[in-house]
Amino acid sequence: MPFTPEPSSSHAGPPGVAVAGATGLVGRSLVQQLLLRGDGVPVFALVRSGRIPAALGGGAESALQDGAQPAWPEGALPLVVDYTRLGAAGVEPLPPLTGGFCALGTTIAVAGSREAFRAVDVDAVLAFARAARTAGAQRLAVVSALGADARSAVFYNRCKGEAEDALKAMGFAQLLIARPSLLQGDRSALGQRVRPVEWLAQISSPFLLPLLPRRWAPIAAATVARALLRASLEAGPGTHVLESDDLQRLGQA
Repeated sequence: MPFTPEPSSSHAGPPGVAVAGATGLVGRSLVQQLLLRGDGVPVFALVRSGRIPAALGGGAESALQDGAQPAWPEGALPLVVDYTRLGAAGVEPLPPLTGGFCALGTTIAVAGSREAFRAVDVDAVLAFARAARTAGAQRLAVVSALGADARSAVFYNRCKGEAEDALKAMGFAQLLIARPSLLQGDRSALGQRVRPVEWLAQISSPFLLPLLPRRWAPIAAATVARALLRASLEAGPGTHVLESDDLQRLGQA
C-alpha cells in the first residue's frame, strides 16, 4: 500500500531538495553539484550530530574539521538529524521539499554487526524516504548497490533489495534507484575509514578495467552523483533502476 504523506513542517521558505548521507562520497558530491546548478533551489544537507563540516556551519568541535577535506561550496543548509527518531512525534520534520537524494550506506565491518548495518542501509533509508514524502517530496533518488535483491542469499544484497522494495511502495511520482559497482573516491579526505575492497579495486583498476564488463567496473562517486542528477531531470514518472553501466553512461562529465 503506498505511503500517504501528512502535511507538516514549520520551516519557512521555498521547497528545496534534501540529501541524506551528505558527508559521504556520493552524498557530498551531490551537494556540491546541486549547488553548482545555481537554480536557487535550497539544498538541505542532512548530517548526524557532530558531523557538520566547517563550511556547513559546524563549530570547532566538528568531527570532520581535521583540515583534510576540501571546502564545501557555500549555500548548503545543514540539518542535524537522528534517523532513529526522524518522523516521530515531537521531532522537527524536514522542511518543505520537492525531492530527495539518499546516499546513506555503510558496511558490516564499519557498522560492527548485521543489526547495525541494517539500521543504516534499511531503517535509516526508509525513515528518510518517509520523512521526505511527508515534507512534500514527489521525487526520490537512492543509492543502492549492484546485485540488490530481496531474495538474495547474500545478507548485504538482501538488505539493499528489501529497502528498494519498500521504497517502491511509498508512492513517489519518480523513484530512481542507482545500483553502482564498487565506489571510487577518497574516503580518508572525508574523515572516513578506507574500505579495503574499494581500495584494492582503485589501485587495480588500470589493469582490470579492460577485462571487466562495464557493469562490474569500479565507478567514481562523482559519476554516480552526476548520473542521478541527470536522470532526475530527464527520466519521466515511475520507477527507474540504473545499473552501474547506466550510471557510467549518464554520469560522463
